[in-house]
Amino acid sequence: MSTVRRAAVLVLVAVVAGAGTGGVRAQHGEEGREGGAAAPPEPSGYRTESYRAPVPATLAGARVLMTPEVEALWRDKAAVFVDVMPRAPKPANLPPGTVWRDRPRSDIPGSVWLPDTGYGELAAATQEYLQRGVERVTGGDPARLVVVYCLRDCWMSWNAARRLLAMGYRNVAWYPDGTDGWSEALLPLADAQPEPGQP
Repeated sequence: MSTVRRAAVLVLVAVVAGAGTGGVRAQHGEEGREGGAAAPPEPSGYRTESYRAPVPATLAGARVLMTPEVEALWRDKAAVFVDVMPRAPKPANLPPGTVWRDRPRSDIPGSVWLPDTGYGELAAATQEYLQRGVERVTGGDPARLVVVYCLRDCWMSWNAARRLLAMGYRNVAWYPDGTDGWSEALLPLADAQPEPGQP
């Protein structure tokens, strides 16, 4: 094979590989969303409604990660992982004797699941639950890399990552594709249980 032809094949392989692993930057870039719509801008505060909606491409002060980057951190045990997927509350009006089963949650193995900590406004007890949980998994080290996630197009993870920055954590990463992107890459998931002490 000629040198020119070999170079052309390498460029084609690189382009195809890049298209397959574009991840967050391709999906959440200013012009890269499906249908050509631009990602919404970062709000000035926390998102307090419509949590399952397109998210920004950025989070000021945090790194935004794609699945291959998250996988590398996970395999190298170079970060702690915080899942903030909400937990469905037990309905108050269940008839007596009704058996209630929590909806199962599968997340990135080794994660701590801190449900309901990604809402725009947190009760004091939920804020304390988040602080205790993150302090436990980081060993109280504000420089420890913390990867925060939920599902794709879920503002809960954006809010929680922003909240960790406000709490003084200096090495926060946000994984916008969450367990959707992780499972689409055929990476392992583990059954999750909430961190004890949830309010």
